[in-house]
Amino acid sequence: MSELVNQLKIVKYPHPALRYKSKPVKRVDRELGQIVRKMFDLMYEANGIGLAANQVNLPYRLFVINLTADANEKKEELVFLNPVILRRKGFEQGEEGCLSLPDLRGTVRRSKEIDILAYNLQGEEICWRVTGLLARAFQHELDHLDGILFIDHLEPSELLDLRSHVEKWEDEYLSAVSEGVEEPEEKVLSRLRELEALRT
Repeated sequence: MSELVNQLKIVKYPHPALRYKSKPVKRVDRELGQIVRKMFDLMYEANGIGLAANQVNLPYRLFVINLTADANEKKEELVFLNPVILRRKGFEQGEEGCLSLPDLRGTVRRSKEIDILAYNLQGEEICWRVTGLLARAFQHELDHLDGILFIDHLEPSELLDLRSHVEKWEDEYLSAVSEGVEEPEEKVLSRLRELEALRT
């Protein structure tokens, strides 16, 4: 397994990678398969149902989903490369959380039904009409690829209730950067641009 894959971990808000707009994947190889496997493993460890590449400090338009959150249910694993939404219909409110914003929950308005287009690791086209939890998870993870977090969708009053948590993480991150535990933003962005060149 490559050094890059071994270093992958879920980054927490306000890590700069979470606001980075991902670039389309143009090269699929063995290492990308290893990246996907590691993303699933990290997702299961955190008891999540979805994980985007930004959340593991990678600049690729890629996310994984398993609605069961069960590592033993491999047949339920879904990989989406270069995903897009072709059509939206209706709206519904639902509660969401995020592995990069642990223990926070909020009510987010999402499209009720979506037509999606993406590719899997075998290069096969995925063109589905989805509803329910899969539609919500897909929209949540697609937002990540554009540097959007679920808290960006919250009503001001609800966001205000979470503000103390958000500010605490911001202060902790700045402290970690000053202590050399976390990389400064310019170094993170430089690394992301270098990784882009390898696969986009």
